[in-house]
Amino acid sequence: MNADALVLMLVSIVLIWGGLVASIAYVARRPENDHMPDGGEDTRVPD
Repeated sequence: MNADALVLMLVSIVLIWGGLVASIAYVARRPENDHMPDGGEDTRVPD
């Protein structure tokens, strides 16, 4: 592999893994909201 290919590979790896780490950090800081109001009733007839 030449230097250009290695640089492009490293940039891609940092972009992918960095996005994963950023997503995990975001979810860890802002978990799902558990105190939401109740939804509507399910009026669907089971099969």
